[in-house]
Amino acid sequence: MLVARRFSITNFLIATSALGFQVFVLYPWHTKLDDDFDELKRENLRLVHEIEKWRSSAPSSLSPSSVANKALKQHPAAN
Repeated sequence: MLVARRFSITNFLIATSALGFQVFVLYPWHTKLDDDFDELKRENLRLVHEIEKWRSSAPSSLSPSSVANKALKQHPAAN
């Protein structure tokens, strides 16, 4: 009976520790990653729109890669 009681207490402590780790470490990290991915998607869409704008208004001598490089240089995070 004593072994079963110790096993139950040990199991409870391990499960409580795992749940605490998930709630206080993994979940906040997961939400930060979601926010970072959303920001990356917005930046990607902005860059695609910028390239499309340049492509429709610029002469055919400008390549999309040069337009993308110019747009990246103008972005504040690139500096």
